[in-house]
Amino acid sequence: MKRILQQTEDGSHTLHIPEMDETYHSIHGAIQESNHVFIEAGLKKVTIPVVHIFEVGFGTGLNALLTCLEALKNNTRIYYHTIELYPLDEELWRNLNYPDQLSDQAQDIFNKLHEAPWEEEVQITDGFIILKTKNSLVDYKFTGELKYDLIYFDAFAPGKQEEMWSKEIFQNITEVMNAKSVFVTYCAKGAVRRNLQEAGLTMERIPGPPGKRQMLRGTKE
Repeated sequence: MKRILQQTEDGSHTLHIPEMDETYHSIHGAIQESNHVFIEAGLKKVTIPVVHIFEVGFGTGLNALLTCLEALKNNTRIYYHTIELYPLDEELWRNLNYPDQLSDQAQDIFNKLHEAPWEEEVQITDGFIILKTKNSLVDYKFTGELKYDLIYFDAFAPGKQEEMWSKEIFQNITEVMNAKSVFVTYCAKGAVRRNLQEAGLTMERIPGPPGKRQMLRGTKE
């Protein structure tokens, strides 16, 4: 799958996939979008000292990087489980400019996130452990041994990957969510909201990142 480096409006990079005509992040700003959707609307709403996160789509590693940096600021402990079928090769991820736009610690953390072996738990910082799973969410079977407090749903858009947004997929996810856990996604489509509701989440539309009027957030009662 060919991926082309592209600069977004906030100066940070995304990747464009010509065959899908899809980008990994908003062209209005990759860091802006990830920070708004996953940190501000997601992580900051989970007020417990140890947070178990499941991310759909490791992609460029931006969400994981921002989450780790936020955890360092707030002394939060995070177990971060992420699933990705098409990992980036080293030449590509090393050219992404996120660390240059963030803190002094960002480059070392970003390198460690990408260099971490797949299918192994790896300690990135004292309070951040990552497990990267190379698989498709459609085929992945949750063990049920671990429950999650926060879901980052960052799959490609429903028009590009419709199978990732089904009620069955969401049902599998809600079954491994703790009570009072949070689900966030950049998407605001009515069909997606209804599928999430039918899977057992209480949904709300909230303001989206720059260039997008709304996004979805759900909670498991």
